[in-house]
Amino acid sequence: MAEEEKIVVDEVEHKVEDLNADQKYMIAQIKDLQLNVSRSKFALDQAQAALNVFTTTLSKSFQPKEEEK
Repeated sequence: MAEEEKIVVDEVEHKVEDLNADQKYMIAQIKDLQLNVSRSKFALDQAQAALNVFTTTLSKSFQPKEEEK
């Protein structure tokens, strides 16, 4: 037997099958927005790491180079 899908809103548990179409639509929107936020954080982490690399590389480019022996 498959488990019923449930959600908790304001500390009250609800069966998804009992929700109206608007409530189900809002849940779908929330799930999609949570995914978008997660993806955005992931992309931000990548951009921040790349920014750090380029900033460090630029800074090092102004330092005198050691002569090769």
